[in-house]
Amino acid sequence: METKERITIKRENGELVEAQAPVIVSASRSTDIPGFYSDWFLHRLKVGYSSWTNPFNGVRSYVSYQNTRLIVFWSKNPKHLLDENGLIDYLNKKGINCYVQFTLNDYVEEKLERGVPSVDERIETFKSLVDKLGYGKVIWRFDPLILTDKISIEDLLRKIKNIGDRLKGYTEKLVFSYADIAAYKKVKANLEANEVHYREFSEDDMIRFASGLQRLNENWGYTLATCGEKIDIEKYGIIHNKCVDDDLMIKYFSDDAKLMEFLGVEVQGVDLFTGTKTIIKKKNNKDKGQRQFCGCIVSKDIGEYNTCAHLCEYCYANSSKESALRNLQIHRRNPFAETIKGI
Repeated sequence: METKERITIKRENGELVEAQAPVIVSASRSTDIPGFYSDWFLHRLKVGYSSWTNPFNGVRSYVSYQNTRLIVFWSKNPKHLLDENGLIDYLNKKGINCYVQFTLNDYVEEKLERGVPSVDERIETFKSLVDKLGYGKVIWRFDPLILTDKISIEDLLRKIKNIGDRLKGYTEKLVFSYADIAAYKKVKANLEANEVHYREFSEDDMIRFASGLQRLNENWGYTLATCGEKIDIEKYGIIHNKCVDDDLMIKYFSDDAKLMEFLGVEVQGVDLFTGTKTIIKKKNNKDKGQRQFCGCIVSKDIGEYNTCAHLCEYCYANSSKESALRNLQIHRRNPFAETIKGI
């Protein structure tokens, strides 16, 4: 099965168009689909396709869910995944796998994430998701780490300890990244527009944080991983992450023959004494289109920028809060359109 298999589909208006038919869908790095567009995505899955506009050239294209075997959700408030007869229930019914990248930060005091529920509520959502999906299928992200005139390394470690202590037994991994503000023009512009007095992480800052996190992890035993970071801090027990992760898929979804075929994985049976499967991975699935230090494998992201209404002060996905709110209002006037933006 080719990574970018293309098929012909019929749109709701009867027009025949070419569409990508991805095996793995990312929903989404560009916006919070579980937080704001859960009903839209559920409807589009039932219809069988959605439309997506390339943010760089404005070209509209189509995504078919005919071959989809796994969906990676990204969210700061994925409580709607738990809705009765919602997305997870539908995916279970259809035999489609999923897991959740749950960004659970604590920037409440500093008001950097005004649009998310309280830490307590998000922790309860995290635990409920684990109860529904199973251990290991909800990954904790504290992302990004930000230093400001009000947030020090010690403050970040304190915040992470509070959440990490409460998630013990509910997650096996913590993923984080150091805010690289100079590299992201939108982030820099949004922080400055919102009068957030930030500073960049130095290498010493990164090492101090990594060392402190390693000490905290003596109590947790989590897998610690960085997202897209160049710096090598493996001596502190911190690895480079794959957020769209074939190893996780093999670990939890190896019974899905079509998914394993796509990943180039051969499952050679179960040892009668240990109950373990013999797994042979025959190809490198890394997505060459991602950043240099991103370990993600190939997937199709279906989100669109300027649509996330969490309105975080440091947002990389919105040009402005106004543009996100404007697009959300357009969406609500046509909530089941082909695109998230309601057009």
